Amino acid sequence: MADLTHLNKRGEASMVDVSGKASTAREARARARIRMSPDSLRAVFAGGAAKGDVLAVARVAGIQAAKRASDLIPLCHPLPLAKVAVDFAPEGDATLAITSLCRVTGQTGVEMEALTAVSIAALTVYDMLKSNDRAMTIEDIALQAKSGGKSGTWHRAT
Repeated sequence: MADLTHLNKRGEASMVDVSGKASTAREARARARIRMSPDSLRAVFAGGAAKGDVLAVARVAGIQAAKRASDLIPLCHPLPLAKVAVDFAPEGDATLAITSLCRVTGQTGVEMEALTAVSIAALTVYDMLKSNDRAMTIEDIALQAKSGGKSGTWHRAT
């Protein structure tokens, strides 16, 4: 259990003590995809969804989610985020790609915030379109890159 940082010597859940770590600039990028019917994807970008502007609402939901990651994920440190961006792009005729970027200067990374942002943005898209397309699937939620801190820079191999 020595390699599991969120467990104490007795095997109990424990928040990692980062008080001795230097504050550094840190960044994380994450991605999710949501597959949907071509009609649903067209409605998203044409502004024709019955519940309104899907991308605007999902963007705000993703940003809010990143800010609340420590409230949702046990043992996650609250962070003073300097930047959260959530963006959307079509992939083919039936997939919406959702990406996030989170930045902080702090003692721990922002990977969980970036992943939370894309997850909640995807769930918001699903919620806003479900009345017309219940067959949507949320897929491929993944960290794409991170930088800063002791472990340095990492990029997902494509």
